[in-house]
Amino acid sequence: MKYSYLGKSGLKVSQLCLGTMNFGPETEEKEAFRIMDAALDAGINFFDTANVYGGVDNRGWTEEIIGRWFKQGGGRREKVILATKVYGDMNDSHDGPNAERGLSAYKIRRHLEASLKRLQTDHIELYQMHHIDRNVSWDELWGVFESAVNQGTVDYIGSSNFAGWHIAYAQAEAKARHFLGLVSEQHMYNLLARLPELEVLPASEKLGLGVIPWSPLAGGLLGRNALAGTGARSARSAERIEKHRSQLEQFAALCKEIGEKEDVVALAWVLSHSAVTSPIIGPRTVEQLQDSLRVPDVTLSEETLKKLDDIFPGPGKPAPEAYAW
Repeated sequence: MKYSYLGKSGLKVSQLCLGTMNFGPETEEKEAFRIMDAALDAGINFFDTANVYGGVDNRGWTEEIIGRWFKQGGGRREKVILATKVYGDMNDSHDGPNAERGLSAYKIRRHLEASLKRLQTDHIELYQMHHIDRNVSWDELWGVFESAVNQGTVDYIGSSNFAGWHIAYAQAEAKARHFLGLVSEQHMYNLLARLPELEVLPASEKLGLGVIPWSPLAGGLLGRNALAGTGARSARSAERIEKHRSQLEQFAALCKEIGEKEDVVALAWVLSHSAVTSPIIGPRTVEQLQDSLRVPDVTLSEETLKKLDDIFPGPGKPAPEAYAW
């Protein structure tokens, strides 16, 4: 497994990030344990989760599974760079009016304590804001995150689903406080969702954030079984498949031509962007994990990259050139 720095931080993480969203609702605990053990054995040291994962009625379930896996010992916790998120409604009656989605010093403190308990650990390497909250000042946010860092319960802070200007504003406010600020942005990015190339990716790269793409296979549409209707859960949507059928057929033909499976090519393409640190893979079985392990060693030729651009056109030049006459 290859490793990259997380943005301009000194933290090295594997070039594939293990996503755990399926653990609990779609992947039973025993299989989740097998996946995490196999990922660790393969050199994947970067695991991503969120406090809300587990389903509407089982928020926190996924973190609990990871915590029980850590509890087995064998150096599992010590070898993992753990990322989780805060923002959502945890269905906790004790949160009262602060239960709804959003961020505040009060909520972040409470939800961090709860995540640590579920995960059975005393610290989290990367604590991420799952979304922006426009009602909260950066003085409040950086204040509570600085406190967590100073106390040693969190090492680094990341964002998710931020716009380019949110990232720029957050980093400016952090710099004014002489605080490191954000080290990563987790964002949807794939061949069918290239809008981040306009502002989010260039802003992240310029300001020192590593980009962690989620849904790099577009919910399964870019997987090897999409056209057969047997891919990941989102790929089972006939409407989405029909909408993109022409592109997907061209994509399948190109992958056959170069001798690679669709999911490998889609992941390798995401990883080829200079702003990207680690795309998130979300295997539901050990076999699906194994299929992804060679992605960091796959290099797409310039000719292949050009053909992918033709099949899946990007949004154009990044800002501000994109808006020039």
